[in-house]
Amino acid sequence: MLYQAYQFQSDLMSPLRMLAQTGSGALMLGQTEGSLLRKASAAMDVFSRMRLTHSRPGYGINTVTAGEHTYTVTEEVVMSMPFGSLLHFKKDVDPSLPAQPPVLLVAPLSGHFATLLKETVKTLLQDHDVYISDWHNARDVSLRHGAFGLDDYIDHMIQFIATIGEGTHVVAVCQPCVAALAATAIMAEDDHPYQPRSLTLMAGPVDCRVNPTEVNKLANSKPIEWFEKNLITHVPLPHAGFMRRVYPGFIQLSAFMSMNPERHKQAFKDMYAHLVSGDTEKATTIQNFYDEYLAVNDLPAEFYLETVQKVFQTYDLPMGTLTYKGRIVNPKAIRKTALLTIEGERDDICAVGQTVAAHDMCSSIRPYMKNHHIQTGVGHYGVFSGKKWNQQIYPRVRDSIHASLG
Repeated sequence: MLYQAYQFQSDLMSPLRMLAQTGSGALMLGQTEGSLLRKASAAMDVFSRMRLTHSRPGYGINTVTAGEHTYTVTEEVVMSMPFGSLLHFKKDVDPSLPAQPPVLLVAPLSGHFATLLKETVKTLLQDHDVYISDWHNARDVSLRHGAFGLDDYIDHMIQFIATIGEGTHVVAVCQPCVAALAATAIMAEDDHPYQPRSLTLMAGPVDCRVNPTEVNKLANSKPIEWFEKNLITHVPLPHAGFMRRVYPGFIQLSAFMSMNPERHKQAFKDMYAHLVSGDTEKATTIQNFYDEYLAVNDLPAEFYLETVQKVFQTYDLPMGTLTYKGRIVNPKAIRKTALLTIEGERDDICAVGQTVAAHDMCSSIRPYMKNHHIQTGVGHYGVFSGKKWNQQIYPRVRDSIHASLG
């Protein structure tokens, strides 16, 4: 009944938010800064934006500037499967120029769409040929397509890498670090011809036994049966995934926002103040962030429960018990792939030490092919977006990729 209750409330409020959105635009026209009507317009605009959406926003990357050149970017679906697509950001680069290294950016499947990494994509596009794992909303996937668990996620990684082909570099952000490391290990053990040239793991829960955060503690506060009973629900009508068991994105978002409620309250207050004062640029920055942040993506129940149990409760990868289709995942099999790990000093989701743990697991990689970077002054999202990502972290990722071209 959980999802049905949410859907009923959302449907009930939708006309009011639409009315507020229309009224806000009408009242704003011709009003002076700080006027009563402008205040009313700002309040209506903020109210209209305090709602969740369930469709993937656009990436909005039409051009990218690299050096003195500006290139047109077009999105191209290279491979499409029910639960996710391999999306290519194709640049109109002069074919006579040297090819840029292909990069697969592995996006989290954790309540948001892959568009949360749009800034990461745009930065990588300066020097690379970029692809992304574009996950679909589970509530839109029919039951006839079956289940989707952690094995399926790893399998998607292997298929995506193989589709891109020789010389692929993998960059995984947050949650998929475990799956990306597992996929690389499986491909290495199989001596796959297209095993990644390099693997960059950014702020990921490789070993959650290290410096456990509140997120880690929450995952261990209840048995897995509690999570299944209380957080898993069925998709209601009229969605294509009717009766599919999911972990709803709105629950995950609520958990994220509850970690820093005052910050989000202040952001909406700031949005209102900027609209009243006429500072549209600052207001738009906040609006754009929340348009993306409040777009939620339901997770398949199997994937969510297996991730909670195997990554956050029983620590299968660092314990050497993680399996893929019945096979033990062996990171020691990785020899040809360079490894870079990135952590944020103030990360309250994946604490310092959890990602660098991958180096001990990948003991067969030669020392000169391994690097680690801790970025001072950033939290979780600052690892892959913002000024320090662009100016300090990205150069290290770029240099690591280009150094491993061979």
